[in-house]
Amino acid sequence: MPIRFLSGGFCETQLQSPLHDASANSHMTVLARKLGLHDYFSLAFGAMIGVGWLVLMDDWLGRGGPFGAMLAFAIGGLLLLPIGYVYGEWVKRLPDAAGEAAYTAQVFPPIVSYFTGWIMLLAYLIVCPWEAVAVGKLASYLIPSLNSFEIYRIAGQPVFLPRLLLGILMTLFLAALNYRGIRASAIFQGVATTAVLLLFATVAGASVSRGSVGNFHPGFSAAPLISILLVLQIVPYFMTGFESVPKAAEEAHQEFRPQGFFRAIVLALFVGAGFYVAVIAAVSYAAPWPTLLGNRFATATAFGQVMGAQWPVRLILIAAMFGLFQCFNGNFVAASRLLFSFGRRGTIPARFAAIHPSFQTPSMAIIGVTIATLAGLVLGDSLLVPVTEVGSMACACGWFAASISLFLVESRLRARLIAVSGAIVALLLVAMKVIPKFPGHFSLAEWVALAIWLLIGTLIHLRSNGRITKVS
Repeated sequence: MPIRFLSGGFCETQLQSPLHDASANSHMTVLARKLGLHDYFSLAFGAMIGVGWLVLMDDWLGRGGPFGAMLAFAIGGLLLLPIGYVYGEWVKRLPDAAGEAAYTAQVFPPIVSYFTGWIMLLAYLIVCPWEAVAVGKLASYLIPSLNSFEIYRIAGQPVFLPRLLLGILMTLFLAALNYRGIRASAIFQGVATTAVLLLFATVAGASVSRGSVGNFHPGFSAAPLISILLVLQIVPYFMTGFESVPKAAEEAHQEFRPQGFFRAIVLALFVGAGFYVAVIAAVSYAAPWPTLLGNRFATATAFGQVMGAQWPVRLILIAAMFGLFQCFNGNFVAASRLLFSFGRRGTIPARFAAIHPSFQTPSMAIIGVTIATLAGLVLGDSLLVPVTEVGSMACACGWFAASISLFLVESRLRARLIAVSGAIVALLLVAMKVIPKFPGHFSLAEWVALAIWLLIGTLIHLRSNGRITKVS
């Protein structure tokens, strides 16, 4: 059959989603279709906004000053729009939980498709144990007694029993929530997202009359351009998550329009970047930013100082806890759907493609992510740091692969130009991590972590009975 391009510029013989297969085989057990626009926005925003705005505010201000940091996040959000467009175009036409693996399968050999998906899995999977560890660390600030009963040390860092148990309980709670249905997970995600925005707005609004524009001085930590660039290079790490929308695309409700995926992605990018800019502005307005440098919870400290009370500090910490929950849950959903899709495609053991007959959730994939999270949790944050750095680069690799794939299958000039723009941005982000001349490039530990992850992927792939096939 000759290849014919559709109105979107895509090849008719190539693009076919799992939803098409399910409709053709009505006896198949498929994922529950219960998500709407608000759910997809909450998923993307939640996977993006964790606790960085609380625990790293002093680093952001130290790098760029208030104006440098605000401009960097605003510019970073705009630079990611072409990549958001790429994902919006792909998911409208190919709503497949495999995401980047499905997109690259249209134009590249199966092995490229597999490892593109495998490295993206790391980007989501590593966030889960990291957030599980962070639950205990953040809670211990509110309840200092959690820093007791040291049970062992890893790389010189103590692991406390109460904090470890808290991380385990949170992991099991999210696992049960996701196991029993995507609707429950989506409601939890929506509540957490709303709580983060409302609690921050409450504290920021209450401090407006007490802050001062003079606290912004000096506006930049160094020369304006240098200040912006120092923050800009880390912005993508805090903006990753918008591309999680396609991982749950098969779970959209029946009336959901394909354009809604793109709207959720763009909305998450704008609101996410706007949230970061607003937090930096509010903190800098509340207290002289140089006095906050070196403070591990600079955001909470600033509001506590300007209000002369502890209630703003506690509200910000509670908001950050909700941010942690939404980030944990958003990445848990994305990781489990990717693992499920790999099992369905036969690139890893097929049992990971099992769907619960009653709950219509990827049950074995959820169990797999839970086990991996618990295993990472017991290692503590000292050994998770290098893997997290690899995860930030992994996202950029997935963005690049998706952009190049869209460029190769598209026939519309405008879409191809946007795809090239996205590929260039993603390639620059990868270069910042792998080229030694860039500050913040990979250390030996991070190269080792990447090699181990790729080795694990190779062994699992070789042991699986299935084989990689293109989406037909």
